[in-house]
Amino acid sequence: MIPGGGQPNMQQLLQQAQKMQQDLAAAQEELARTPVEGTAGGGLVKATVTGAGELQGLVIDPKAVDPEDTETLADLVVAAVRDANAAAQQIQQQKLGPLTAGLGGGLPGLPF
Repeated sequence: MIPGGGQPNMQQLLQQAQKMQQDLAAAQEELARTPVEGTAGGGLVKATVTGAGELQGLVIDPKAVDPEDTETLADLVVAAVRDANAAAQQIQQQKLGPLTAGLGGGLPGLPF
C-alpha cells in the first residue's frame, strides 16, 4: 500500500469479499429455513413458503370447497401463494439487501 492512501491492500479486499460471501450464504440459509405465510379469502386458504420462496404447505378451509365452483378455489390458492411469495420477497430485501448494497445495489439474477 502506498503511504498516504494509494492503492488498496489486495489481501484486505479479498478478506472483505470472503466475509461478504460468508454473510450472504448465511443469510440465504436462514431464509431457506424461515417459514412465511400468505392468505386469501379472509384466511380460507393459507400458503406457507420459505423465505426463499419455496412452497412448503397449503391449508384449505373446508368452507372454501364448493364442488360446483372449483375455479374460485383455484383463484384463492393462487392468491395465497402470491401473498406468501410477496412476504418472502420482503424478507429477502430485509436480509439480503444490506449485504448486496456494497455490490452496486444487487446481484444479477437475484430479485433484490
